[in-house]
Amino acid sequence: MFLIGESLNVISTKIGRAYKERDPGPIQEEALHQKKMGMDYIDINLGPAKKDGHELMPWVVQTVQEVVDDIPLALDTSNIGAIEAALKVYKETPKPVLINSIMARPERYEKMIPMAVEHNADVIALLWGPQGLPRDEHERGALTAELLNAMNEAGIPNEKIWVDGIVTPVNIQQQQLISLLNYMADLHDMFPGAKSACGLSNISNGPPENLRSILNITYMVMLERYGMYSCISDPLDETLTAVAKGERKDIEDVINKTLDDALVDKETSIEGLSDELADYVKTAKVILGLSLYSDSWLEV
Repeated sequence: MFLIGESLNVISTKIGRAYKERDPGPIQEEALHQKKMGMDYIDINLGPAKKDGHELMPWVVQTVQEVVDDIPLALDTSNIGAIEAALKVYKETPKPVLINSIMARPERYEKMIPMAVEHNADVIALLWGPQGLPRDEHERGALTAELLNAMNEAGIPNEKIWVDGIVTPVNIQQQQLISLLNYMADLHDMFPGAKSACGLSNISNGPPENLRSILNITYMVMLERYGMYSCISDPLDETLTAVAKGERKDIEDVINKTLDDALVDKETSIEGLSDELADYVKTAKVILGLSLYSDSWLEV
């Protein structure tokens, strides 16, 4: 699983202040930490950046590339002008810059696709359409076809497109998590060569802080089973990174066994498992809808 580090984010108090004050220190420190932690991409998230994004995004790109010039960056803002300005100063990396993201809305993709072509960028195709979040895997498929067709016609091959089917919070949109797995199962047959990406931590947006890591890790393993190529993740979560890099096969195996059992309507026993691995079984059952969500599911 390729990892896109998420911690250069405007919502972080430290990083948000550094962006506002144009203080390179915390930004470069975080970029170097992400490199040390093995991130494959570094995401620069400015949020909407409506006021000064066209000036801020290129400054942040140059600030990061002063100390980390061998890891590609993901440019993450809804401000199209900010992305365009950053692409003009981006210093070439071994892998192309990644535009995060181009929505499935004509008024946006018609402006952004030519920028991606001009700068040979890879793109995240975000399946957020005119009606917002797609209701199920069928609507996801329809939005994918519309967006990828527009990109292909402009000269962007599937291999440069990373489809984001949108991860939703487990505590309010549990069924959407299953829908995304179903969609992922068919994505690469429908659109050969296309990659995929997701904002992984969305699944744990809402549950208590102590439950976020296990939710993120469990769903990441499930998504990878269904072909997910990459995720935007927390570089501070060492266990998640270890699982993503194939260094915790015990965790992967117990989650996949729970998934296998669910597919044939079989109960996965936690008898004989360590407390750590038993918690992953319980969490997998919650995500799959086999157990009701509550903030205390690990205590049951």
